[in-house]
Amino acid sequence: MKHLFVYIFSYNWLKIFFMLKSNEIKFIKSLYLKKNRDEKSLFIVEGEKILSELINSDFVIDKVYATEACYDLYSSKIKEEILFKITQKELSRISNLKSPNNVLAIVKKKNIALDYDKIQGLTLVLDNINDPGNFGTIIRSCNWFNIKSIICSDNTVDLYNSKVIQSSMGSLFRVDIFYTNLVDFFEKCSDNFHVYGAVLEGQDSKTVNVKPNSLLIIGNESHGISDALKQFIDTKITIKKFSDQIDSLNAATATSILLYEFSK
Repeated sequence: MKHLFVYIFSYNWLKIFFMLKSNEIKFIKSLYLKKNRDEKSLFIVEGEKILSELINSDFVIDKVYATEACYDLYSSKIKEEILFKITQKELSRISNLKSPNNVLAIVKKKNIALDYDKIQGLTLVLDNINDPGNFGTIIRSCNWFNIKSIICSDNTVDLYNSKVIQSSMGSLFRVDIFYTNLVDFFEKCSDNFHVYGAVLEGQDSKTVNVKPNSLLIIGNESHGISDALKQFIDTKITIKKFSDQIDSLNAATATSILLYEFSK
């Protein structure tokens, strides 16, 4: 029993005075690059709000680094062997935020196969969305309107990009997101769905009678829907404009409006 006490005391002492080694700092920072996330199948989550969402999801947490301000909060929610207390200075060294928010987690990527038979209701299709802030906001809007799946072109920004994760505010963990060749995707399943495409010239979205099983395509921020996908559109839709002083809407804003119209 004496030896056990010594072991526990020593272990806790080490946890209290845990310090990040330079190679671990280098490894964590490497995960801000897509090629390293892909190679290691890991990504980074930062901030108390998003970590709380992560804990309640089915994603697997690899490690959590928390400052003293919130370490005790997570000690009852996260396995002790993967929870490490660090200083605010150390957090600043591994964070990608201008103002680091007390906690950073390394998480295992979830690889789920696209099952065409499980695509039901309204599904969003993103064609070459480049801006991570837009993508994160779109994910959050999909969560709000209970859209279960997003199908992305291979050249859409990586969903594990840190800016995507921050702007999704945890919704990333509640929406299934897949990457695929969209031409192949539509060739396989467009006959079973009504395909709507968001364009500048189309039917007013307010007047659309939405079909039960539908695909809604949102195109690139600058160039819209690619020519290769236009052949699959059954109904072109647009958001009615009330001013001649603007040409287009932000992709995330347009998506949110269309999802609202489609949810009526």
